[in-house]
Amino acid sequence: MADTTALPESEAHQVLHRVFGYDEFRGRQRDIIETVVAGGDALVLMPTGGGKSLCYQIPALVRSGVGVVISPLIALMQDQVDALTALGVRAGFLNSTQDYEQRREVERAFLAGELDLLYLAPERLRVEATVRLLDQGKISLFAIDEAHCVSQWGHDFRPDYLMLSELHERWPDVPRIALTATATEATHAEIATRLNLSEAKHFVASFDRPNIQYRIAPKDNPQRQLLDLLRTEHAGDAGIVYCLSRNSVEKTAAFLTQNGIEAVPYHAGLDNRTRAKNQARFLREDGLVVVATIAFGMGIDKPDVRFVAHLDLPKSVEGYYQETGRAGRDGLPSTAWLAYGLQDVVQQRKMIDTSEGDLAHRRRLSAHLDAMLALCETVQCRRTQLLAYFGQQGEACDNCDTCLTPPESWDGTIAAQKLLSAVYRLKNERNQKFGAGQVIDILLGKQTEKVTQFRHDQLSVFGIGTELKDAEWRGVIRQLLAQRLLAVEGDYGTLVLTEDSAEVLGRRREVMMRREPERVARSKSSSSGGKKKTVDLPAEAAPTFERLRGWRAGVAKEQGVPAYVIFHDATLRQIATELPTTLAELGRISGVGENKLAKYGDGVLETLAAE
Repeated sequence: MADTTALPESEAHQVLHRVFGYDEFRGRQRDIIETVVAGGDALVLMPTGGGKSLCYQIPALVRSGVGVVISPLIALMQDQVDALTALGVRAGFLNSTQDYEQRREVERAFLAGELDLLYLAPERLRVEATVRLLDQGKISLFAIDEAHCVSQWGHDFRPDYLMLSELHERWPDVPRIALTATATEATHAEIATRLNLSEAKHFVASFDRPNIQYRIAPKDNPQRQLLDLLRTEHAGDAGIVYCLSRNSVEKTAAFLTQNGIEAVPYHAGLDNRTRAKNQARFLREDGLVVVATIAFGMGIDKPDVRFVAHLDLPKSVEGYYQETGRAGRDGLPSTAWLAYGLQDVVQQRKMIDTSEGDLAHRRRLSAHLDAMLALCETVQCRRTQLLAYFGQQGEACDNCDTCLTPPESWDGTIAAQKLLSAVYRLKNERNQKFGAGQVIDILLGKQTEKVTQFRHDQLSVFGIGTELKDAEWRGVIRQLLAQRLLAVEGDYGTLVLTEDSAEVLGRRREVMMRREPERVARSKSSSSGGKKKTVDLPAEAAPTFERLRGWRAGVAKEQGVPAYVIFHDATLRQIATELPTTLAELGRISGVGENKLAKYGDGVLETLAAE
């Protein structure tokens, strides 16, 4: 590699085109890359799918030496290296999955200057031999990926990341770039402080993912709701389903499989071999669904994940954004779907109340949950609310459920007074615990066995709530919990009043609520609608696209790599649409760099020529 100071300004752009096959930088990529190429430090906040990896890969190829990438994603390093190798980039990794001989070969290549990029797990830097190795080689830059792991405000805190501030002390002349796909202003500030990057240039891209359609549905047999979503909108698509517990992961994966949708589980309770096998299948196979706890997904580079579904309420907006961001990395229409109900709120509040840590910690957890509940209950555009959480502005998107089917806002003050009155009267029941179901039965005037047993039909509030249905009362309770006008306590989810309840009961506070609209079933073609939707593949190009996917699957299987390492779907779509007939024409397709053109060009043209 040439010396940095002698390089023309356009060298980074040449690498972008020659190696990666793209004609133009996206967003702030050019500014970030030029900063690092010039030897400056950078802190980059950019959404998943925004092209973060190019921000350190291109400088590593332009600058003299080896780019060292610190990443917590041990299980994915092989795939990351495979993807770079397919581009003609010399890459290697060092982590605990390798044996002595494998590590020794990578170390030899590093010292010989035969690598462009070296991936390291953060814990490797605690090994003195690794530090000595880095001292002996020439390092072009340090890239700290998934930088939010340094933040105790974040949701993926990794203690090993705290020591990365020492990189600048030991190698003061090596530029550093820290990158994350999610950070609030508090997390952003903590990353800068903990990594000693306060003086670095900070680049904050828009967190908007216009190709993702955000939808939050009231819970009503969530497994069946999920099945309906997959059958009607995402048949044959790859996707991720998140559940809160290992048990629900197993049950949901089994349910989908029994109903004809190929799905595999992923959670920390599975043995390492099974987890690795299921992750590898997800990366390498088309159309597989993985059902997982949040232990799965960080760093997953699969570009054609068409949906991310949550069957349980995420604990924070940051977590939700990070997880939903794994959909649609290729820029094509994708769905982020969440089933959300009363029990989610009860469960999350209970988990916070019983969590370890001091009062300040529980308050932080409560603040995270409050923001997530506000996103669920909003009558405004979900995208603008999501962006506002990260300190950014946006316009109504026409591509989320509240834009496409606007909910009504209604004055729920009287309903709230009735429900809070019922809770107040039940609190006087000696040593008895009553949850939401009993309160609703009383308001509806139901003569159930439990109502009769405890003579709750004698209460003054019995039967005063017949104007609303059972599901509507559950919505009232859910929203009162979200607004902290109601609380739960104990193992039985007993409803209790809060300090603010008196404001409503005393008619000193209005309570506005969200009424869920009647939702009609959507076809796959209409479900991803909106003004920012990517144009669908022309009907006449679809058979060619499928032939190209078949060719790609065969090559990927033969080489033992994920299909997207060969070409992304977006690239195959463009090929199927434009139908190049020569290598020169194929080389002008976005995503076809020099190495891939030489390696796969003839195969693509032969596939296109086949009848």
